[in-house]
Amino acid sequence: MQGQDGERDRRGARNGGDRSPGARGGMPAGASAGTSAEAPTGTPAEVPAGAPDGTSAGAPAEVPDPEPRRGRPRSAAAERAILDAVIALLEAGEPLAGLSIERIARTAGVGKATIYRRWSDKEELFVDVVRDMEPDDPPVSGTEGLADLRVMLESLRTRGLAQRSSALLHNIFAQMKSHPKLWDEYHGTVIAPRRLAMVEAVRRAVAAGELRDDLDVELIDDLFVGPMLVRTVHRPDAPLPDDLADRIITALLQGLAPAARV
Repeated sequence: MQGQDGERDRRGARNGGDRSPGARGGMPAGASAGTSAEAPTGTPAEVPAGAPDGTSAGAPAEVPDPEPRRGRPRSAAAERAILDAVIALLEAGEPLAGLSIERIARTAGVGKATIYRRWSDKEELFVDVVRDMEPDDPPVSGTEGLADLRVMLESLRTRGLAQRSSALLHNIFAQMKSHPKLWDEYHGTVIAPRRLAMVEAVRRAVAAGELRDDLDVELIDDLFVGPMLVRTVHRPDAPLPDDLADRIITALLQGLAPAARV
């Protein structure tokens, strides 16, 4: 978090309130595209009298759409209201397990169908709430090795700082770990992709000759991530200085054995 005023403390270090969660869920079965103000409307084409197909003047012609109809457009304002409603309820002391879609919809001022069009269940919604409160994942080049590893290690340090500075975010993580379905959803959609990205960066570093090629890449990844996880998760009172990622990388590259005596 970068500051302790109400809004920023509530949402972690995020600095944009209009981020839409990932494209989750879909239109409920049987829903009609014309039943909501969110759906576009149109009028069928008309064929003049005497048209070759015999259609009378003013009668709608059966003409195919030039392209497939798109799904119901999302409302960024509705998604923002839903995420804010969950955060507000949690700030008021409601436990994750006690929140219902009905309560969230009522607080957000939307219908339940509006929520289910975006998230298939509470677990998906709660994961996006957590992601909304956490700092954004920084962009990486996707072509560098050690340089991308450093960016991702720094992101891990920043998320650790965010959890320390927000009692709400810290409390949410504590509750998530006691709800296996929710934790599995968070792990599968957030943690696992981050780990995969780091492993791929290790592979690029090995291919570029920046790291040894005789070690298992997942072991190398663990050696980089492990010290940062110890500092951010297992030692909540440990310092997280700005240069921590660089210090971890330097220590691993130089090794822990003392310099050879001449």
